[in-house]
Amino acid sequence: MRDVDAAACEVEPPGAWRFARVGGTTAAVGVLVATMLWSATRSSSAGMIGVDVALAVTALILVPVVIRRPRTGGVLAGVLVVLSPVATPVASFAVLFLARNRPFRQAAAVAAVSVAGEAVQAFWRPVPSLPYGWRLVLMTIAYAALFGWGTWAQARNALLAELRDRARRAEREQERRVDEARAAERGRIAREMHDVLAHRLSLLAAAAGAMEYRPDAPPERLSAAAGVIRASAHHALDELREVITLLRSDDAESPTDAPPGQTLADLPSLLHEARAAGQRIEVDDPLGPPVEIPAAVGRTAYRIAQEALTNARKHAAGQPVRLVLGGAPGTGLRIAVSNPTTPDGGATGSAGTGLIGLAERAALTGGRVTHHVDATGRFHLTAWLPWPT
Repeated sequence: MRDVDAAACEVEPPGAWRFARVGGTTAAVGVLVATMLWSATRSSSAGMIGVDVALAVTALILVPVVIRRPRTGGVLAGVLVVLSPVATPVASFAVLFLARNRPFRQAAAVAAVSVAGEAVQAFWRPVPSLPYGWRLVLMTIAYAALFGWGTWAQARNALLAELRDRARRAEREQERRVDEARAAERGRIAREMHDVLAHRLSLLAAAAGAMEYRPDAPPERLSAAAGVIRASAHHALDELREVITLLRSDDAESPTDAPPGQTLADLPSLLHEARAAGQRIEVDDPLGPPVEIPAAVGRTAYRIAQEALTNARKHAAGQPVRLVLGGAPGTGLRIAVSNPTTPDGGATGSAGTGLIGLAERAALTGGRVTHHVDATGRFHLTAWLPWPT
């Protein structure tokens, strides 16, 4: 309990801090007022000494007023300057305080009132050793210096506040970019995992389904299905390792930093695996032997064909699939995949995660992917990818 009380005492409440600030300021201005009062009583008549003392007390009372209500307190201090020089320190403080904390026009108006009060005071309470004109010039310069100093301090504080605000906004913007980068990274991980594992798992499911529903199949058929399962599991592990390596790189889409992965040249092995799992695929490939295609485009083309065959196995099991490749350098690479839909395969025509991922992947290379179901119920997936000359 004592520790809590001690901590409470260390943190000064705002009210006490304001009281201390007002008290300290009043004391500092009071020293200047006392100096001016001592100087005024040396050259004033006996009748004016009492007036100067009363005006000095009144001027000190105005110091808290200037802090709480700067414009009102500054005008009153400027009026008191007309009567006695003991009010000059309070009027000077008011000009400086307004210039630091209030708009330019308010501070300029109070400074003008104080200069006018000094002009009237110098007229009816002259100083023999200082001509009227020089006294007025010196007081004007003094008030102008205070006004300029306060205005500069206010501008500096405003600039620092703006810089701090910009720094806070920059930090928030950086946090937002980090959050967006994290979300994009999660999306990239999900896309890569889906592209890699969905194909292999669908092959496993197809081969396992054949073994489950045809236990009386010839041994060579069962052995072939088991081989597909073993090979698919092995390839799934290898490709999962490749995806993890890919995600650890700085730029997954950079052909120079990213691992090679499967490209369009690996399409024959993809078709062989799918056919080994029992999928019927018709290929129209006028491109012929493997051709020189940019690595990023080749990887994207492979993923599009892989996702299309995977979707056909999941949503149109047993239906034949037609794959068409075409294009040339300068005109782009075209990929078209189509298959009949089944009554229970309605998800084929919907924009699932895989199709969204394909569209994003194609967009990264400057291409596009579209899909639809025609009037006969046949699903079509069409992709175009840039193929530079």
